[in-house]
Amino acid sequence: MVPRLLEKYRNEIVPKLMSDFNLKNKMEVPVVDKVVVNMGIGEGTQDIKILEKSVDELANITGQKPIIRRAKKAIANFKVRQGQAVGAKVTLRRAMMYEFMDRLLNVALPRIRDFRGVSADSFDKGNNYTLGLSEQIIFPEIEYDKITRTQGMDITFVIKNAKNIEQARALLKYFGMPFKTKEEK
Repeated sequence: MVPRLLEKYRNEIVPKLMSDFNLKNKMEVPVVDKVVVNMGIGEGTQDIKILEKSVDELANITGQKPIIRRAKKAIANFKVRQGQAVGAKVTLRRAMMYEFMDRLLNVALPRIRDFRGVSADSFDKGNNYTLGLSEQIIFPEIEYDKITRTQGMDITFVIKNAKNIEQARALLKYFGMPFKTKEEK
């Protein structure tokens, strides 16, 4: 079964982007290559149960088992030793990626209290977009009663074939990313 957003991309977004940016070939159209969900677990260095709970929640949110990220160097000020678990990361591609994007854009982001949109300036030099969330409870997969502590995460949309930030922004806007307008900043 083809994900809803993938169908939308093929049937609606590609023709719009081709006409907006005068692209001659479908292979020139920007595409979301992968979505990386990263969760830093600061207190997980001291308590392994916090780390395990966060990894389970990230697995529920994404539908894929996260890998545990370990510290490369020891940092005494943060009480971190080399090789100690400091976060979890999931890389989503293809169908899983489109399903996650659909849930994020249509279910999770509208559940944020007083939500007015996401920043339109969070693009890096490679035309990738990073979105920071302050709590995991906006996702419907997380049961509010079983939360011991709120945990933030970063979601990075890696965009391929975008010549500039305007193309990458247009791609995400057509997917339904609720960017803030200039007046709301």
